[in-house]
Amino acid sequence: SIPSLPPSVAEFVSGAVTECKPTKVHVVTGTPEETADILANLEKEGMVKKLSKYENCWLARTDPKDVARVESKTVILESSFVKHNVDRRHCFFLHQILGITNPQGVKRYIAAAFPSACGKTNLAMMKPALPGWTVECVGDDIAWMKFDSQGKLRAINPENGFFGVAPGTSLKTNPHAMATISRNTVFTNVGETSDGGVWWEGLEPPAPGIKLSDWHGKSWKYGDSTLCAHPNSRFCAPAGQCPIIDPLWESDEGVPIDAIVFGGRRPEGVPLVYESFNWRHGVFVGAAMRSESTAAAEHKGKVIMHDPFAMRPFFGYNFGDYLAHWLSMETRKGQTQLPKIFHVNWFRKDQKTGSFLWPGFGENARVLEWIFKRCGRTSEDEAATKSIVGWIPQNGAINTEGLGGNIDMGALFDLPKPFWQKETQELRTYFTQQVGADLPAQVEGELRALEERVRD
Repeated sequence: SIPSLPPSVAEFVSGAVTECKPTKVHVVTGTPEETADILANLEKEGMVKKLSKYENCWLARTDPKDVARVESKTVILESSFVKHNVDRRHCFFLHQILGITNPQGVKRYIAAAFPSACGKTNLAMMKPALPGWTVECVGDDIAWMKFDSQGKLRAINPENGFFGVAPGTSLKTNPHAMATISRNTVFTNVGETSDGGVWWEGLEPPAPGIKLSDWHGKSWKYGDSTLCAHPNSRFCAPAGQCPIIDPLWESDEGVPIDAIVFGGRRPEGVPLVYESFNWRHGVFVGAAMRSESTAAAEHKGKVIMHDPFAMRPFFGYNFGDYLAHWLSMETRKGQTQLPKIFHVNWFRKDQKTGSFLWPGFGENARVLEWIFKRCGRTSEDEAATKSIVGWIPQNGAINTEGLGGNIDMGALFDLPKPFWQKETQELRTYFTQQVGADLPAQVEGELRALEERVRD
């Protein structure tokens, strides 16, 4: 008997108990007392260590073969609970949600989907470099989206916290994240300082006299050839601690989405930002997403992976049906206000020097400003030029005032046809092998259209 659970959840748990025959079932309540009890037992067993430097922070080290999520070990569970409680036929699943407000006080919400370690948390907690603009965070990892009675797509963050990649997170790259994880946080597989703190690559070197231990618990010196923190090491902190958490982050109705933004790590060929021609083309853009591999993907070396909708490890059903579901939104019954779809690439590099062409982080607000304005456009070509991949900003449409350094906007938006010819070949092979006969005709049509546009 599990009386504290809703009937459908209790039924799901009972079925799992019958199948797995556990010795005990514990229903998590989320009370402070329960949390303290769990941590005390984990500490007693040597699973976690209290970090004396911070308020209620803990360090966990795992077996080297078991570090956070890795794609080859990600299993999708499709059971009666999912069927009854999160009906995939009526919902979208993406990643981060943020609200952005312009200097005039107009606010729009954006849902985005980036692969792991491609700047999800940095985007969701951005500190805009543009004066007068503000960003507020609804969530950095999961977005559940559903149309309301007025046909507006709304998104909620079903999670209560943030589970971010630690290496690279710093006061420079994400000051809001650093404030969020200053207390009540569990750190996994990061380095440890001798004064009871944590450390990872990307932070300032420790103060003189402070010693470091790596994620294995072994002595480590700044400048050693090995890494102090695992590349996929994480922090887990309550979302309510974020200093820019959106006032509506727990709204039952969700927040209204004006734009969907896809993106990934593409060192060459892919422009800083572009907008899809229409919804169908936008679905193709999501399906065609590719990104340089990261720690969560387990690839050896920097290979370009296919990662459609940044959901490749998480598809719970036929990919062709997934695409058909997205495409069907154009013909759904009733009033429909579809968001505009964009693709961004903060990670393009100078092919001669290997350095990034765009400064990223808070300067990405300049790209969000263009997206923001495009959401309110009155004509297709407003502040935009049609290209082989979609609508790209007109010359001067990205605000570069006050942007330090010599930014080569031409290189950021260059669209070399040989690159895109190869890209279409890769996409056709991928769709043939991974989707086959289930590929919707509309997606096939968009691929053919791109092949035509990139021909010499």
